[in-house]
Amino acid sequence: MTSIKNILRIDASARKAGSSSRALTDALIERLDPDNIVTRDLAEALPFVTEDWVGANFTDEAERNDGQKAELAVSDTLVAELFAADILVIGTPIYNFAIPAALKAWIDMVARARKTFHYTANGPEGLLTGKKAYILVASGGTEIGSEIDFATGYLRHVLGFIGIDDVTIVAADQQMVRGEEALTQALDEVAAV
Repeated sequence: MTSIKNILRIDASARKAGSSSRALTDALIERLDPDNIVTRDLAEALPFVTEDWVGANFTDEAERNDGQKAELAVSDTLVAELFAADILVIGTPIYNFAIPAALKAWIDMVARARKTFHYTANGPEGLLTGKKAYILVASGGTEIGSEIDFATGYLRHVLGFIGIDDVTIVAADQQMVRGEEALTQALDEVAAV
């Protein structure tokens, strides 16, 4: 495989050891052989959106005071990481039919009007175009693509909302039903990327 310049890796599993989504992410990163990787481990908590954050975000950038700039500093860093990446790799489990709160916090920090999307007369337009995303998903019982999978459709939608339309999903789903076969099959899919 041709070397990829810049990858942003997002790990959303609370588990460090024994995490299927981290195993899939490790395998994909090795397969892609990037020149540069920025890793964002969401097990190390991000702040949540607050009233002060919203106020700072909706204040014109040129008019923000030092406190508002500080309020948006983490978000600005996360957005800069996204813009610098050629490929986004998200490894996530499904917790209670959806994404972990830590991944939602990351999304809330990067989905910013006038930064990663803007509104036009024809509706919203994402500003992170020309990027590829891989979503590597693990679940105990949720079947990916089923009516109880509220994770993958949401992630595909929100990435498209900020301009990332080229999304590949690889799933090690229903591991409590399918056993080791689920992860083995997903690893085979990653090897074929």
